[in-house]
Amino acid sequence: MHTTDLLLAIESTCDETAAAVLDRERRVRSSVVASQDELHERFGGVVPEIASREHVRRILPVIEEALARAEIRLNDLCAVAVATQPGLVGSLLVGLTAAKTLSLVLDIPLIAIDHVEAHLYACRMAGGDDVFPAVGLVVSGGHTNLYDCRSAVEYELVGSTIDDAAGEAFDKVAKILGLGYPGGPAIERAARGGNPQAFAFPRTFLHEERLDFSFSGLKTAVLYEVRGVPGREAQAPELTEQRIADVAASFQEAVVDVLTGKCRQACEQFSYNTLLVGGGVAANTRLRERLAELARSASLRLIVAPRELCTDNAAMGAIAWEKLERGQTSDLDLDVTPGLVRATR
Repeated sequence: MHTTDLLLAIESTCDETAAAVLDRERRVRSSVVASQDELHERFGGVVPEIASREHVRRILPVIEEALARAEIRLNDLCAVAVATQPGLVGSLLVGLTAAKTLSLVLDIPLIAIDHVEAHLYACRMAGGDDVFPAVGLVVSGGHTNLYDCRSAVEYELVGSTIDDAAGEAFDKVAKILGLGYPGGPAIERAARGGNPQAFAFPRTFLHEERLDFSFSGLKTAVLYEVRGVPGREAQAPELTEQRIADVAASFQEAVVDVLTGKCRQACEQFSYNTLLVGGGVAANTRLRERLAELARSASLRLIVAPRELCTDNAAMGAIAWEKLERGQTSDLDLDVTPGLVRATR
């Protein structure tokens, strides 16, 4: 393989430090992810300062491990890509600094990646070249966004959460139920023994034309069900193992109802017959089941990112090849764009 056929992608938008070596055919030669779950668990969520400090400690070992697993050296790289938006500012800057350094020292192109668009590109990696145009849903701890995906490099945000992201709601409800962190897998495990119809939790915006999401009210409804309405806490029933399971299952079903419902609406509005789904929450088994049901009933081509590409990783940085082949590279004055993404329409 020629040296011009390999690039390094770096991911540090939140609390995972990741690097991957990818060839021009979008094959993953290596992928290394260092998780920080154990550092943030006692806080029930990601602490930005802790995350950025840990990225500083881990970034070089992770890059070195990715190169070693791919059995290559730095000089074998033709480009370096890095996620520059959206995310935590301190975390983003660690990855960008590493990428800029490699670009300068090795004299290779620097490519900026949008982390959320890369989640959707993971579906292209799984489904092949012909997945676009499509409706794209990215659902994770920080994002619940719908996109009009016109091509591999053209994504228009058409809907987003106005408050909590779905993954954030999973984390908060898991904390309410005493299930630990991260909340997504914990809620899914608890829900297996529960009745998803036990509680009639709200499904905000489900029957409205807008393509936005809101999970704050759902989270509050769970809180009141578990701890009682403020001023009347004594009325809250005992939180037995079965009640926890029923609350978890009912909460999960409410989230899944909204996500699948909005996907159906978006596909109808844009007259697309392909649906792409990525992000950490896309690993949820119940969501995958309901998306498959939607695809069958609406005659949609459904492509959900492989589970190993759902949570934050650098392998989805293969989107950088699309940019490199189009000459979309960046200068060394490239900066990060932190924060969340919101729809404007």
